Amino acid sequence: VQLVESGGGSVQPGGSLRLSCAASGIIFSLRTMRWYRQPPGKQRELVASITVGGSTAYADAVKGRFTISRDNDKKMVYLEMSSLKPEDTAVYYCNVLRYPNNWGQGTQVTVSS
Repeated sequence: VQLVESGGGSVQPGGSLRLSCAASGIIFSLRTMRWYRQPPGKQRELVASITVGGSTAYADAVKGRFTISRDNDKKMVYLEMSSLKPEDTAVYYCNVLRYPNNWGQGTQVTVSS
């Protein structure tokens, strides 16, 4: 399982970013995918998930601001983030539900004025 995240960066509060995750080594179309984040000095936390059928779920802290999506043909999962807040600052990781111990390098998101 290989996961490669990209798209992070530094933005001002209220800004937007789109994260991408390329997955390989799995039958992507059969796997629930998830986005996690790890804020500085804190534990990793689940942000959003998307099932094979496209059903989505979100942490309360990001509901209404973040959108997870997937492209099975490209084996990609995305996280569209808007109305970003300083507390969204974290390293963001994608993850495969079936292989919970496999992680990529993550992508840093910094929200600051």
